[in-house]
Amino acid sequence: MAILKIARMGHPVLLGRADEIPDPTAPEMRRLVGDMAETLADAGGIGLAAPQVHVPLRLFLWRDGPALRVLFNPAITPLGAETEAAWEGCLSIPGLRGHVDRPARVAWSGLDENGAPVSGEAGSLSARVLQHENDHLDGVLYLSRMRDLTQLGFTEELARLAENRA
Repeated sequence: MAILKIARMGHPVLLGRADEIPDPTAPEMRRLVGDMAETLADAGGIGLAAPQVHVPLRLFLWRDGPALRVLFNPAITPLGAETEAAWEGCLSIPGLRGHVDRPARVAWSGLDENGAPVSGEAGSLSARVLQHENDHLDGVLYLSRMRDLTQLGFTEELARLAENRA
């Protein structure tokens, strides 16, 4: 396995729609998943999409509690009208955080690492991570989801502000 280079905002791989994956069980897909898992652990993130490691395919990994989940060719559907606003960061936009409003609950489906259909529902942080990573597959960064760019800041500054308020 290898730690892969993470594409940063401005790289073209982050701007387009990623391609469907015909065979999630192919050896190169297994290798990619392993490399992405190692990259995610090294970066200390909770989600990572294939375009973020310069591979324009519809695949992402996310932490679901202690488990690391894999989803090929995902579909994410909001459940209900309720939304939640929260701070988001991104491994492709290091050092920044933005306040983003997203659907509070989602249904998700796709294929697992064995090519088997999987589905579920998620709320709160898991719903946010699923939507964030799925956005990467469509060439969307969280900044374009922000309604108010005054709610964007450097992580260190935001932490300092929060500390001063406490």
